[in-house]
Amino acid sequence: MRQSTLHLHTAFVVDRVDPRIFGGFLEHLGRAVYEGVYDPQSPHADESGCRRDVLEALRELRFTAMRYPGGNFVSGYHWLDAVGPKEKRPRTRDLAWQSIETNQFGPNEFLSLCARMDWTPMLAVNLGTGTPEEARNWLEYCNIEGGSKWADLRREHGYEQPWHVRLWCLGNEMDGPWQIGHVPAEVYAVNAQQTANMMRMCDPKLELVACGSCAIDMPTYLVWDRTVLAHCRESIDYLSVHRYVGNEANDTENFLAVSNSIDAQIEATDAVCAEVFHALRMKKRVRISFDEWNVWYKARGPEHHDGRGKVAPHLLEEVYNLEDALVAAEFLNSFIRHADSVKIANLAQIVNVIAPILTDGDRMVRQTIFHPIALMAKRRDGVALRTSVEGPVYESRDYGSVPYVDSSAILNGRELSVFVVNRSLDRPLELSVRVGDRQVEELLSAEIVTGSDPKEANTFDEPERIVARPFEDACVKGGSASLVLPPLSFVAATVRLS
Repeated sequence: MRQSTLHLHTAFVVDRVDPRIFGGFLEHLGRAVYEGVYDPQSPHADESGCRRDVLEALRELRFTAMRYPGGNFVSGYHWLDAVGPKEKRPRTRDLAWQSIETNQFGPNEFLSLCARMDWTPMLAVNLGTGTPEEARNWLEYCNIEGGSKWADLRREHGYEQPWHVRLWCLGNEMDGPWQIGHVPAEVYAVNAQQTANMMRMCDPKLELVACGSCAIDMPTYLVWDRTVLAHCRESIDYLSVHRYVGNEANDTENFLAVSNSIDAQIEATDAVCAEVFHALRMKKRVRISFDEWNVWYKARGPEHHDGRGKVAPHLLEEVYNLEDALVAAEFLNSFIRHADSVKIANLAQIVNVIAPILTDGDRMVRQTIFHPIALMAKRRDGVALRTSVEGPVYESRDYGSVPYVDSSAILNGRELSVFVVNRSLDRPLELSVRVGDRQVEELLSAEIVTGSDPKEANTFDEPERIVARPFEDACVKGGSASLVLPPLSFVAATVRLS
């Protein structure tokens, strides 16, 4: 059996883990909204038209910041189409996904849902076909009590109290040629700065996210980011980072090493933020909003992007397996390891579209990626500790050398939670968790997600092939915790320290 040691020290703190790294993303794409969270015709529908079964499952994930309404969709979206009496809302054509948008679920319905679910709303404004003035007007509609045109319009629509939305995204993926209204970095930066300034004039208590470069293989990668940072300077708080990964080569061992590349992307973006901060003598450091992340590669290609003029077409409906679940855990491990730079992260998305939950008529299934996210979310409070893994490594084809164990750790008072992935395809691994300045006194809880086949997935007929189960191969001995990790496994464990 392989053996590794996870070395920790309670004084080696990265930063407080921002709970907003456990955020989600709801876009008007495919069946994410209609037949996803909102389905008035469903036998599961509540009085607001939302599916009770879906909301119950989403509560288990404890989402925080919820990004809406896009995504590529937002670059052609005009918020006025989706407010007011539903019978008067126009049906519009969404060019991003070639679908028909009914606008029956709009900003007020979303914000009402956020209030019910205890989500922090994260609204994205249209900087593709929209204008800074349109964004400012939407902000007034949402945040100002009354006495002016757009605030009074909200009150006419039946919402007396303002929503007080603090977190706003200035467009989406504007460096992508596929994006409606795509422009060079210099043009976007001017537009974003003007939008930010107008919005802050209306409500100064905002946190604003500017578009960073949306992929590491973009020719604009990091160069775009520096241009936007240099121009927007004090107008923004966060720079967006996006990343989708996949196992196109059907090489599981290589796929599970992708965390090296996720770490590198975060560190490179943060380095640009630091360079601009020091070079331009900025007053505040811009941090990272990793506001789209997931495994996505099977439901990709032209046929998955064309809604053919339908309402709620089946688009991007990825079916996730065990190896995908392990990589989802590695994403969150990376965000925790970089708690000093990553302050927001949004799983893209939450229902049906590259999502942890799938629906089919009145049926619903929790996909494999659901389970590690849920285990980590309920242990998210505290500060991230620096991790050092001593033990065997392997050489991946694309991502260099990686230890068999991928890990992160959160300290909350005397409670220490560790999150570990055994990347080995066929061998168990004994992991000793040692805390340099403390003794491990007691094992409080431990759960595992694992299976015998990396391609194993949950289905509507067999929804519990891959689920979280109690982990029995954990104990405390000699002041350390010992975990015997099966191959292809994720374990979340919490211990009490001296």
